[in-house]
Amino acid sequence: MPRLPIALLSLVLVSSLGAVDRRPLTLDDSLDLTQVSGGVLSPDGARVFFAKSELDWAKNERKRTYWMVPADGAPKDAFEWLGDDGGSSFAFSPDGAWFTMLRPQGEKEKKSQLFAMRSSGGEARPWTSHESSISSYRWCADGSRIVFLCERPKSEEEKKKHDKDDAVFVDEGPHGQSAARWHQLWSFDPETRETRLLLDDDVRVGGYDVAPDGSRVVYSARAENRRNQGNLSELWVLSVEDGVKRRLTENRAPESGPLFAPDGVHVLFSAPDDSQWELRNSKLWLMNSDTRATRLLSGAFDGTVRGAVFGATGDEVLFIGLQRTESNLYRLDVGSGEVWRLTDRGGSMGSASWSRDRSRLLYSYSDHDSPSDLFVADVMDFRPRRVTDGNPGFEERFLLAERRVIRWKSFDGLEIEGILDLPPTYREGTRVPLMLNIHGGPAGVFTNSVRASDHVWAGLGWASLRPNVRGSSGYSDDLLRGNMRDIGRGDYHDLMTGVDKVIADGVADPDRMGVRGWSYGGILGGVTITKTARFKAASIGAGVYDWTSEYGPGFNYDIRRWYIGGTPWESPEEYRDKSALTHVTNVATPTILFHGMRDTTDTEAQSMMFFSALKDIGRVPVRYVKFPREGHGIREPRHRRTLDVEEISWMHRHVLGAEWEPAEREEPAKPTKKESGS
Repeated sequence: MPRLPIALLSLVLVSSLGAVDRRPLTLDDSLDLTQVSGGVLSPDGARVFFAKSELDWAKNERKRTYWMVPADGAPKDAFEWLGDDGGSSFAFSPDGAWFTMLRPQGEKEKKSQLFAMRSSGGEARPWTSHESSISSYRWCADGSRIVFLCERPKSEEEKKKHDKDDAVFVDEGPHGQSAARWHQLWSFDPETRETRLLLDDDVRVGGYDVAPDGSRVVYSARAENRRNQGNLSELWVLSVEDGVKRRLTENRAPESGPLFAPDGVHVLFSAPDDSQWELRNSKLWLMNSDTRATRLLSGAFDGTVRGAVFGATGDEVLFIGLQRTESNLYRLDVGSGEVWRLTDRGGSMGSASWSRDRSRLLYSYSDHDSPSDLFVADVMDFRPRRVTDGNPGFEERFLLAERRVIRWKSFDGLEIEGILDLPPTYREGTRVPLMLNIHGGPAGVFTNSVRASDHVWAGLGWASLRPNVRGSSGYSDDLLRGNMRDIGRGDYHDLMTGVDKVIADGVADPDRMGVRGWSYGGILGGVTITKTARFKAASIGAGVYDWTSEYGPGFNYDIRRWYIGGTPWESPEEYRDKSALTHVTNVATPTILFHGMRDTTDTEAQSMMFFSALKDIGRVPVRYVKFPREGHGIREPRHRRTLDVEEISWMHRHVLGAEWEPAEREEPAKPTKKESGS
């Protein structure tokens, strides 16, 4: 087979654009990208705290460092602010005097405790030495109280048990499929450093918030821990003074994220419906916690709501909303329910942090050509200031894919939208290899944000199609519900009609096409290759290929409730028909599979079954790579590189008839005895 030398391909691409200092993005470039995250804006809006994650190839991990930068400054003004001990759940106190975090403490068990330091700088000191690890905490708005969540400590009798006496009684007590404990809520006084137990019921607590004056806590909780019964969680309000609790909801809807209004009475929360667990975009609801009167607040917004907060007076709610492939900042009037879009820029906003008076916003931003960075803007005069630059000169250094948003009619007339990425040197009318990408979910979505892998494929000469098939988030409730009882049928046709369009437009070469997907993308990818031989190769990861055998081990509520309906004994033929394994003898596509060995979302045995079936049938080439220590996503850098290399090699071999090899990645030099301190 002929080879495709990377250096030669890069030379062709660079010379054709006349830009000698730019080159295609490689898979190693994508691994090396710095990730900026965890932005926190100080209450006065003057400073920004953030974290950077950078690849340490030698240690096979990403190292995090912690920084501060003036909100009116520039990326060059950032300085490292915390040491290697780092932490998590970073927050400023409401008056800005303290900076708090969770950090492990203890010689053996390393229990997570609340630490604090003066926000002017200094050493972080432990504020708690609690018997069990603290998992989260919330300041109240007046700074008089912190409420934290932890697991109920072991009793004296439990402490005496042998370490190996750890049998799990599944779905009994606080246990789900794995061991767990009931939750507690505690109050912590920042002045006296005293703690007081607030809640010690047999419940698992979800979200919670503290009233502005610290007098009450609103929380969601359920008295069991079965994997697929999140809709049994209800809202409660607790009086801090006397511990009296009142139930606020009693239904079959999964309420989450309760948030007190500035008046300390009204509560904002998310739920798709006010009575049942419906397949709808999550809505914002407002409840009077004294009377339990509740109304739908975000009915005028069609899309996905994220990061909602009250305005300073409680008359408005500010949130980031996703509509189609773009997300922007929105304002919702609490009285009328009217919604206004405050920004209108292409790309994806996220991770919002606000000044105390809500006049200033810190947010992350990415678009197709830009890795995520942090920006600060004044809400009433929205002129963003960039405060981080994690990957300087990204657009200037690399030849990137050209992005187009396209739309087409599916088999039943439903309009589907997708993103088409073209090679940097693409000329109209030229047919190129096509990679069909399938997103996760099913309620995932492809957005206008950087995806390094699409630029890598573009640099190798491929076009990539990313359809937002029926069932995707960010569109209407009707489109989200479009594959109810229909998974693997309508969504499959949405993919194929999108491919037909790209072929009809003269972009895709119908004889050189591959398909790839992860999670639901792996599931639908598996179904796809049982229905068509149009693709010369497939890469499917972390999928489910036999729904009946997944019913207990992994199985999510959405399959039983919506996408198939019923149970394997109630709907046996539906479970069989919608499983790729049932139709595996139809597969005529060379297939590579990937899976994490600790995946509890879609269990690893699923890929093993599908691989074994394809291997036993022996009709097509098949390969299976599974990754130790990995869950539903592949995190370790060396595993990630192995996956990328094997996937690209597979596609080039079976779609293009060519062998592909990556450039060598240099291993860091091993330290000498002197350097290592030996």
